[in-house]
Amino acid sequence: MPEKQLEEGKKRLAKDAFARLLGIELTEIKPGYASATMKVTPELLNGEGLTHGGAIFGLADLVFAAASNSHGNLALALNVNISFIKATRGGTILKAVAREESLTRKTGLYRMEVRDENGELVALAEGLAYRRS
Repeated sequence: MPEKQLEEGKKRLAKDAFARLLGIELTEIKPGYASATMKVTPELLNGEGLTHGGAIFGLADLVFAAASNSHGNLALALNVNISFIKATRGGTILKAVAREESLTRKTGLYRMEVRDENGELVALAEGLAYRRS
């Protein structure tokens, strides 16, 4: 089942122009969980030469979407908040993971972590999704 979910997730990702622009690769999906990676390219840097917060948020949002939609029901974000912990630079490989914390008939709560290639925490986010029946 996880392989089927990963293939379906990759098909959805292929339609996601923003995720493609960021160079995000979905690496795993299972019920209530998703992971993805993104290499920080020069186009993803801010004016100070650091990874743009919007790029990091985009990576966290992609795993949130994948995890929250992993049960088959359409899930849409109601709220996402993020805290940026550590700055990164070009060439860094970021990995994001989303884990389901709570699931009801109508909502799902997810915790997303973005880490660098050394496993250091770069950003921590929380997302609330509305689940359509």
